[in-house]
Amino acid sequence: MARDRGSLTWVQALGLVIGGVYLLIGVVGFFLIGFDGFFEMGDETLLGFMINPAHNVVHVLIGIAGLALSRTLAGARTKGGLLAVGYGAAFIYGPFADGNPDINFLNINAADNVLRAVCAIAGLVLALAPVKSDARRGTVV
Repeated sequence: MARDRGSLTWVQALGLVIGGVYLLIGVVGFFLIGFDGFFEMGDETLLGFMINPAHNVVHVLIGIAGLALSRTLAGARTKGGLLAVGYGAAFIYGPFADGNPDINFLNINAADNVLRAVCAIAGLVLALAPVKSDARRGTVV
């Protein structure tokens, strides 16, 4: 169904918020640690979460994709599915990588892994949650 031009569904709005937060975290991460040691494990944290420049790039890319995809309901749902799959896989990978410099190229820790589970669930919500439609006006809200 079509929606009124200029109005967003709650799924799109949530997608925009999540995209904006990821973009902000990525940019702030670069201001804190710069670009040195791109794939290295270090002790740099942002709000208790381990980061490195590669991790910041991932956050910036997820943020930009989230902002771009959330312009439409279908895009926001696609973004949700990508978050659910990507962060679901990262959640499984996390315990193996935590503390292992041979495979921990994103410098993740246990706190990161908890957040990945939350992000995977948020992705499922974006991808699958119902959106009410107003059949009288042919809009989706």
